[in-house]
Amino acid sequence: MQKITTHLWFDDRALEAAEFYTSLFEDARVLEVTHYPETAPGPTGTVMTVTFEVAGQRFIALNGGPLFSFNESMSLYVDCEDQAEVDRLWAALTEGGEEAPCGWLKDGYGLSWQIVPRVLTELLRDPDQAAVERVMAAMLRMRKIDVQALRDAHAG
Repeated sequence: MQKITTHLWFDDRALEAAEFYTSLFEDARVLEVTHYPETAPGPTGTVMTVTFEVAGQRFIALNGGPLFSFNESMSLYVDCEDQAEVDRLWAALTEGGEEAPCGWLKDGYGLSWQIVPRVLTELLRDPDQAAVERVMAAMLRMRKIDVQALRDAHAG
């Protein structure tokens, strides 16, 4: 088991969310589902936790009730290989959710994600500060990140 595991608090859709998230990535799977025993605060026999793994990273999803909800102060950052991966994940995660600026979105479960093409990080590392400024300005006008538009901005 990894030393630190991200723990996600859901109202009552932890299993549904875990199954959805694991369907989006090739190297992902649900590892374990536990159920509330009679002595626990949740309804006996219902799903309590779901342990799942995406890209070697483990997560625990809890059906903890409506007491807490997600906000943008915590997000999952996805390093995307290309525009096709950005497009695929953006479409899946915004369905039932909402788009936000600069590659951020909130999925239908309320969890915030950053869907970022690797090229953005590479372009922002360029020693040419004028090119970096153009890339940053272009990115700040986007919702879903457009790789070609970033390259065009970089080229001037």
